[in-house]
Amino acid sequence: MADGRARVDAGEYARRVNAAVELLESGMPVADAARVLAERFGCSVRQARRYAERAASVGRSTIPEATTVFTVKLPAALVARVRQRASESGSTISALVTQALTEFLARGHGKRPRR
Repeated sequence: MADGRARVDAGEYARRVNAAVELLESGMPVADAARVLAERFGCSVRQARRYAERAASVGRSTIPEATTVFTVKLPAALVARVRQRASESGSTISALVTQALTEFLARGHGKRPRR
């Protein structure tokens, strides 16, 4: 960001919203929760209020699972098909491959021992 502050990642955002949910569930007003969150997370009261308002309107956020880069070599034609499918579905390549591998492994295809 232009002022030197960086955005938090999705996991940290979810943790902050969930902290706001806990404060609001304890009966704390949004304005007071924002001040507590700002102090706890070292962010502005304005940003903390956004967390509290999100918590009030949506509730708990799911903390996303950590991801890692996984590089594989694939035939160029297959890569082109994956890119095309992701584009057509409005998805990312990562999301498409995650879904495909999850479904593949759920069917038990990954359980055969190597020889």
